[in-house]
Amino acid sequence: MARRGNKKGRPVSGWLVLDKPVGMGSTEAVSKVKWLFAAQKAGHAGTLDPLASGMLPIALGEATKTVPFVMEGAKVYRFTIAWGEERSTDDLEGPVVQSSDKRPTEAEIRNLLPRYTGLIMQTPPQFSAVKVAGERAYDLAREGATVEIAAREVEIARLDLIDIPDPGSAVLEVECGKGTYVRSLARDMGRDLGCYGHVAALRRTEVYPFEASQMIPLEMLEKIARDAADERERFAALDAMLLDPAAALEGLPEIILSDDAAARLRLGNPVILRGRDAPVEAPEAWASARGRLVAIGAIEAGMFKPKRVFSS
Repeated sequence: MARRGNKKGRPVSGWLVLDKPVGMGSTEAVSKVKWLFAAQKAGHAGTLDPLASGMLPIALGEATKTVPFVMEGAKVYRFTIAWGEERSTDDLEGPVVQSSDKRPTEAEIRNLLPRYTGLIMQTPPQFSAVKVAGERAYDLAREGATVEIAAREVEIARLDLIDIPDPGSAVLEVECGKGTYVRSLARDMGRDLGCYGHVAALRRTEVYPFEASQMIPLEMLEKIARDAADERERFAALDAMLLDPAAALEGLPEIILSDDAAARLRLGNPVILRGRDAPVEAPEAWASARGRLVAIGAIEAGMFKPKRVFSS
């Protein structure tokens, strides 16, 4: 019988809040970080287009189990719309498909913003990762097919006009929920204003629960790796950049357990929560012991039932 081989890489775990540079795809960024840390496992929470920069949370090791909680978090983008042209990709990459000499006034832009706040219906771009009949929309679009993508409901918490650097462009900031396409916002606003538009610049500044101050440029990581005297020094310096896997669970109730209770959870067994202030019900919560994440689960009738367990 064939034996399972050892996993390649180090069993390092944690979140790296990468400041992704323009020109690098999200998958490429994850691969680069995984290589720098020599990590066994890596994944990201929320794709950024190559032309976009900014926050790309990357999970290493055990932190990959918490990715869904970051995926659901609110995101903040600052972006520039170039008026006068609509492009096939709704950004700078694609050819022009519609054009206009009209340019919107500040008043026209501000009057339009409420229409794009709250729950709205939005059609993703033709060049997007949305699946159509089992295939990615961008693959079909690159083959020249006209892709029919159904509109979907997305949530926009706020949409602010930040600046009008010239008559042909506007800088905006949006706080939005999962599944929102900024490129679609630019396209639809351009159509509503009768002037067409596309995203000329895009930067993601926040992915809840992470903050802009936690972002680390890729160049910094590369410099750390390059300047280290040896492998031990390299990994010690890089690992210091990581946030605890539990950083993704902000907002969920934390249950602090004894070592014995933690051991039961790690075996997949539920534990009774004792104490006057112990919660009785919670659809999602996380348990810790000695300051380390033990499990994510639900609290039912005063009992913590694990759904995902973490190694000690």
